[in-house]
Amino acid sequence: MHETPEELKRLQSLLDASLSRSTSHLRSIVSEHTLTAEQLTQVLTGMRTLALSTVTAKGEPRISGVDGHFLHGRWHFGTARDAAKARHLAARPAASVAHLRGEDLGVFTHGTVEVLNPLDGEPHPDWPELLAYFKDFYGAAAFDWEKEVVYYRLRPHWMTVYAPDFAMLTES
Repeated sequence: MHETPEELKRLQSLLDASLSRSTSHLRSIVSEHTLTAEQLTQVLTGMRTLALSTVTAKGEPRISGVDGHFLHGRWHFGTARDAAKARHLAARPAASVAHLRGEDLGVFTHGTVEVLNPLDGEPHPDWPELLAYFKDFYGAAAFDWEKEVVYYRLRPHWMTVYAPDFAMLTES
């Protein structure tokens, strides 16, 4: 768990506000089958495959997979700088991600991405800490971290979780 008490509080507020302004249909499914912020951070450790949704210049949706890391209560992910999704996000930074584990867990997030390590310009102040995490996870020599890959943080404005059995998610 990488979250501070303040980050957990912010995440819980987001989860509560998102559910409260969701449709009655979604609330009827999720309300009794959700997780707290603290529980969610216990479940979302390490790398989690995300389905990332972006939009083309013609307004057509595109979905692809990325390695997601839930750190400090937000999703972080990277891709090749020349990937189509990188072009989409540069022009239209709104994105949605979903992490699914069968019928046991669904985490759905909508927000806006911020670039953590721009090719030109100063990196985000959090980038050194995050870069150390990613190098430890993938290996320091896995990429040319400055030229080959671009990393994003999804700043969520809506997030909900479906998880009917928290205990099952934490069993080893």
